[in-house]
Amino acid sequence: MQLPSEQVAILATIDPDAYAASSYTSDYVDTENFHQLMAIVFAGTLGTSGTVAAKLMQATSSTGAGAVTVAGKNITTLTQAATQSDMQAVINLKTDELNVAGGFKFVALKITSVVTSDYGAVILGVNPRTGPASNNDLASVVEIVS
Repeated sequence: MQLPSEQVAILATIDPDAYAASSYTSDYVDTENFHQLMAIVFAGTLGTSGTVAAKLMQATSSTGAGAVTVAGKNITTLTQAATQSDMQAVINLKTDELNVAGGFKFVALKITSVVTSDYGAVILGVNPRTGPASNNDLASVVEIVS
């Protein structure tokens, strides 16, 4: 039986913090080693009248060249008015949903807030094409306990 860490890798993050009103983008990750990705947004305390929006971006390089939104891969905006502080949202992506023919094989998560708010996010690689998924973990993953 495989361990979960052999099936799912931590590919990119937006570390949890109180972010000023702006947009923040995770690293662009190469999707070639996975059949699917899952982005999870963690909204903490949203500022007064705060909102948090998130969407997946696709690009042709790890530096974000030619970045465009992945159609249909965005969350419904979380709002402080709707008491959506301390909530989570998930975006699923099959890697064949990218414009691979156009050279788009890199993905990042972009989060935008309108006032200072607490949030974070992670992009997970799911169902590796070869080897254990953990071979692709971020360098900042310091330990896997079995």
